[in-house]
Amino acid sequence: MAEDLIRYDVLVQDALRGVVRKVLAEASKAGLPGDHHFYVAFDTRAPGVRMSSRLKERYPEEMTIVLQHQFWDFAVTEQYFEVGLSFGGVPERLHIPFAAIKGFFDPSVEFGLQFEVKREEEAGEEADSATSATPLKPVERPADTPEAAAAADTPAEKGAVVSLDAFRKKT
Repeated sequence: MAEDLIRYDVLVQDALRGVVRKVLAEASKAGLPGDHHFYVAFDTRAPGVRMSSRLKERYPEEMTIVLQHQFWDFAVTEQYFEVGLSFGGVPERLHIPFAAIKGFFDPSVEFGLQFEVKREEEAGEEADSATSATPLKPVERPADTPEAAAAADTPAEKGAVVSLDAFRKKT
């Protein structure tokens, strides 16, 4: 097979991150339309991620946030988004670069994307496999089930943080 000098995998991933950016930007301006709400999973170790040390300790590798009812100070730029959320009654502000996003899911329409995230130590090396951004087809609406809340080790409440694995279909 010929070497891909154009890097289509990177171009596709960037384009699909642009979809997430546009959706979040619209929601930051006009609010969430209808029943739409979002699960955003991100690599907490990725460059540029800013979060409290308390959350970093609890989620050392990956975290999923829910943008539905209880969030504030939502701002979106070309490179990142920031949002205020409450975790166990404690308000927190998160700064998440789009490059850190590992997954995006809107359960109201069963639309999702999954991304590979390159960390700094991997940036200098060529990955053995191509990065991917593929649509997800979940089986159920995870936030609406007690099992998902239990799997996340968090109370079943609106805006609860759940693990992406709690609602991602295992392959």
